[in-house]
Amino acid sequence: MPTEQVERGAEEQPGVRPQSRPWTPPFGPAGPPLKGKGEKRRKTTSGRQPRRGPSTSARMKHINLSFAACGFLGIYHLGAASALYRHGRKLLKDVKAFAGASAGSLVATVLLTAPERIEECNEFTYKFAEEIRRQSFGALTPGYDFMARLRSGMDLILPANAHELAHNRLHVSVTNTKTRQNYLVSKFSSREDLIKVCLASQLTILSSHTFEEERGSTWAAQPVLLASSFLPIYAGLKPVEYNGQKWVDGGLTNGLPILPVGRTVTISPFSGRLDISPQDKGQLNVYVNVAKQDMMLSVANLVRLNQALFPPSKRKMESLYQHGFGDAIKFLLKENWFE
Repeated sequence: MPTEQVERGAEEQPGVRPQSRPWTPPFGPAGPPLKGKGEKRRKTTSGRQPRRGPSTSARMKHINLSFAACGFLGIYHLGAASALYRHGRKLLKDVKAFAGASAGSLVATVLLTAPERIEECNEFTYKFAEEIRRQSFGALTPGYDFMARLRSGMDLILPANAHELAHNRLHVSVTNTKTRQNYLVSKFSSREDLIKVCLASQLTILSSHTFEEERGSTWAAQPVLLASSFLPIYAGLKPVEYNGQKWVDGGLTNGLPILPVGRTVTISPFSGRLDISPQDKGQLNVYVNVAKQDMMLSVANLVRLNQALFPPSKRKMESLYQHGFGDAIKFLLKENWFE
């Protein structure tokens, strides 16, 4: 990497753009509401409907998929991704961009670059979780290299040209340790860069100690998926270095990336205001915003949070996979994208 590129600040890094609040049309893609119950929209003299502005029509065609940060609940994402791949080809043809944070970035990457290997990814996840459950202290067990094991799975599943397929279409949420700002990385010069960014976005517990004291770290991590998956305190590791900067989990600052152009279809294993997610019943209609993700305040979500950090039994993970698959099917049917 050229020296001048490494020395530039994160704000100038190629392929890394700081997050800003996305603009949303006041009435959504359908346009403004009608004034009266029986009133029809104004027609032109030719009898046709008035032509929509370019930005509105673009939103109708431009679809994005975003997978939320969720740790070991990523098995839910794999279920949803499998349903989209099997029965949502009509939707996937219109998807312009994929986004994700933490485990969501890994599933977004697989769905974009190797959708035919989703089941293989699923099996790796079961084995990985079982391996961690067998450790005395889980992922914190001394001598257990969580990140190396995760990387081995990525090396096995991602194709050689994954970075080319992902370039400018995949947006991985990561957090800069120096500025504490969120960035979406979308340019990948090599497969190694893609892996680094995704690994840095994987893990989601962090303290001020990590931001302030780990700046001097020289740990040479595997490069961008690593950055999106990286949980410094939980995994007991140091931040991932990419483009001369140090990065940690994007789920800390933006756990559900919403892209500024088009409609972003949101997917999360936590019940909330989302397109594809569990729908908890009989709860108070109260929501909390966690890293830009609106989650329902419920006992079920608290249980899910625990499962995100400590992998549940294989039976429970299989159930999560089926729920993700089923919730995605419901969405496809509702939106007339099922086939």
